[in-house]
Amino acid sequence: MKFITEWTTPLRYKAYHQWPATYIDLLKSTLHDSKWRLSYHIQPKTGLLNDPNGFSYYDGRWHLFYQAYPFGPVHGVKSWYHLLSDNLVDWEQQGYALLPDSSYDSHGVYSGSAIAVDDQLFLMYTGNVRNENWERHSYQLGAWMNQAAEVKKLAKPLIEHPPEGYTHEFRDPQLFRYQDHYLMAIGAQTIEEKGVVLLYQSSQLTDWELLGELHYTNEDMGFMVECPNLVFVNEQPVLLFCPQGLDKEITPYQNIYPNMYVIGDSFDKEKISLENTSELVNLDEGFDVYATQAFHAPDGRVLSVGWIGLPEIDYPSFQEGWAHCLSIVRELTVKDQHLYQTPVQEMQALRQQHQTYQGSLPKEVQLLAAPEQNSYELRLELDAKATGTLYVFADKQNQAGLRLSFDAKHGTIMMDRSKAGVMFGESYGSVRTAVLPKQTKLTLHVFVDRSVCEVFVNDGYRVMTSRVFPQANATNIFLQGGEGLYTGDLWVLRSMNKS
Repeated sequence: MKFITEWTTPLRYKAYHQWPATYIDLLKSTLHDSKWRLSYHIQPKTGLLNDPNGFSYYDGRWHLFYQAYPFGPVHGVKSWYHLLSDNLVDWEQQGYALLPDSSYDSHGVYSGSAIAVDDQLFLMYTGNVRNENWERHSYQLGAWMNQAAEVKKLAKPLIEHPPEGYTHEFRDPQLFRYQDHYLMAIGAQTIEEKGVVLLYQSSQLTDWELLGELHYTNEDMGFMVECPNLVFVNEQPVLLFCPQGLDKEITPYQNIYPNMYVIGDSFDKEKISLENTSELVNLDEGFDVYATQAFHAPDGRVLSVGWIGLPEIDYPSFQEGWAHCLSIVRELTVKDQHLYQTPVQEMQALRQQHQTYQGSLPKEVQLLAAPEQNSYELRLELDAKATGTLYVFADKQNQAGLRLSFDAKHGTIMMDRSKAGVMFGESYGSVRTAVLPKQTKLTLHVFVDRSVCEVFVNDGYRVMTSRVFPQANATNIFLQGGEGLYTGDLWVLRSMNKS
């Protein structure tokens, strides 16, 4: 069987059991030597990965699922793939937890969440079904997973139809406990094609009652809201969400669809409202983060993970039969009505060789380090006058690479991937800029992994994430500055231990 490059609708929705095992073997051989395969980020074995799902802690371990389509780098009939971890860093592959094998999810196991209940893990997700006219029907479904990782789907839908006044663009249920009930936030679209978040309530996880539309802004949120997550960070409600078709006059963004957040002073369940909300803010100021999912960990932290990829954009790895990855796990905190995102402390378990740096920012471009591979963590601390550029994924002549231009004095940082290897997604621009507090010390905490870069600025005040597809041997790090002092630490990071 030949490697498929032209995907028809019948191919995308071909049942899993109808694919010969030799085709998966072909995909594996195609991507085996990929220079863009990742070292410590979650990625698909073959095919496509998209939304993270079911992020939870159950039976003494961390659980994470993601939407998967194993037969190609396209959005075909989806399933949930299961991962396990003891430390949020090393993830063991457990195989498929939910397959599109029932009359309620025949055309895709779509996104959802999970919550531990006694000695089981409850999964809630959207089942996607198409009729003979290719019209969508969305069901909200449930399943139980036991300690042996055996999953049993509920026989009947938890919610069989969208509420009156809403279309079947109705998906991505997020479960959480609140006071003496379970609540569920879900993305929806009105019959006037306006994007909203609906809130449901249940006492037993099977008896869902619609409370109504969640109020968190007076602005129009486009034609659909995907992947809503309502969490409580330092006791303040924070809504993460993905509004599709949002007017850029409301909140500027450049990605095809943004991943955003809003913070409230409090949550009023009776009013179904976040009170005294902040402005709407981009969750990630870079190029490629979407569908972020967060949950309340039992140790008190609020943890999140996002899909590093965007719909409707072709990525260079498609030519090798695979697509996308997940972000490293981030901890969420709120300070002064602003959401901070930082790498979880567990990431330090990946650190190996360590180098330190200090000095004045060089007027001319200077080689800072030349690691053998693009698998490292770099932390730079710069003074409040610092201006300059950090180059990563750079070739030996520094003619190609990802540019991070910073200006602490005026409070800006710019990410430029216009010369960072194989270009893609150019219709959405190749530069992203984030605004920072002016005349304050600047920290750049950079995680580089083969074909992805996550930058945490000022201890997570801003985050900028980008896929980068560099040429071979483009592993150099250069630094150049106008004025200011810096110190730095560089760690080579080991690969994820996985099975």
